[in-house]
Amino acid sequence: MHHELRRFLSRFIGTVVLALIAVISVAFLSMPISLNRHPGEAVPVDLPSRHMT
Repeated sequence: MHHELRRFLSRFIGTVVLALIAVISVAFLSMPISLNRHPGEAVPVDLPSRHMT
């Protein structure tokens, strides 16, 4: 493989991986905050249900 192509691909893949890590971490941190609970937990019965529209 050509040296420039190898360098480009390694930088490109690194950028894509870092972007995915940022998006995934924001998604997993913001979901529990916006729901006020973890997505797998049961909803308490005394809370009114909210529609997400």
